[in-house]
Amino acid sequence: MRIGVLGAGRMGAFHAGTLAAHPAVGELVIADADPERAREVAKRLNAVALPVDRLLAGAPDAVVIASATAAHAGLVARAARAGIPAFCEKPIAVDLAGTVAALDAVTRAGTLLQVGFQRRFDAGYAAAREALRDGRVGRLHTVRTVSSDPAPPPAAYVPLSGGLYRDCLIHDFDIVRWVTGREVTEVYAAGTNEGEEFFRAAGDADTAAALLTLEGGVLATATATRYHAAGYDVRMELAGTAEQLVVGVGPRAPLTSVEPESQGERQAAAGPARWPGFLERFAPAYRAELDAFLRVVRGELPNPCEGREALRALLVAEACEVSRRERRPVAVAEMEAAARAFAAEVNGVVV
Repeated sequence: MRIGVLGAGRMGAFHAGTLAAHPAVGELVIADADPERAREVAKRLNAVALPVDRLLAGAPDAVVIASATAAHAGLVARAARAGIPAFCEKPIAVDLAGTVAALDAVTRAGTLLQVGFQRRFDAGYAAAREALRDGRVGRLHTVRTVSSDPAPPPAAYVPLSGGLYRDCLIHDFDIVRWVTGREVTEVYAAGTNEGEEFFRAAGDADTAAALLTLEGGVLATATATRYHAAGYDVRMELAGTAEQLVVGVGPRAPLTSVEPESQGERQAAAGPARWPGFLERFAPAYRAELDAFLRVVRGELPNPCEGREALRALLVAEACEVSRRERRPVAVAEMEAAARAFAAEVNGVVV
């Protein structure tokens, strides 16, 4: 297969490395807004560096979009119009209008779009989903998720990221939906800024929490912060009438028990290093999702995360932003109505 990678930054370079090592990929072509960066990654992987226009005109078998977030929607639409199957890192766009327009382009073209919510391919989350469906927890009543970055992103990134709910917590919103099989119906969200001033200047929060009401009355809490120097901490708890399951608690989890009986155990066992970041924590999942994408392109698998899934998660993130700003509960149906209005403007139906 001849695969193009659009974007040669940290995520794009990682995906390019995965594809270069994949037995199904015979040729890899890389493009980036910074041509020199594309050439550097291509040289390292024995790939070809081309401008975006030439890459798309060359009709690759598929493209992986891992560019700057602001460019995602436009590249998704361009790939669709060219008839090229696309994998796009989340989010498709940082707002509803851009997401709806991109999905409309995909729908009109009848092309394939898979979105990069890699937690769906993590062994722990997959096991939790299966256990829930097998009835091990009994009646599910509470879900808790945690997403903590070890350090803030660069100041220049924050105004372009879409904010903590759209950039970070959107992963939690998607995985809550995927693991439980339930949609979020209402949110109540809050955010604070006690760290770097650039978060406040961008209208963002450096720490946030959301209370989610799911179908069937299940309650979920989702928290996130840009400040957790102990390491990269991503967890999920599923509490039911029979059992409580947890994802993300292992020897590399950046957690320290203060219970007296745990102190001797910690001193006796040094253990592996804590997770330093998302690439290390989810490397196998990132590789698995790209393997799945190549198999989807070849017609061997159904699409495990189509574009509408990204829209559903974004609707929750948008509801959280409204809730934080207006300090009130927000029904996700309000965001669905807004998405339908945007779809009507482009004569498309995506919700």
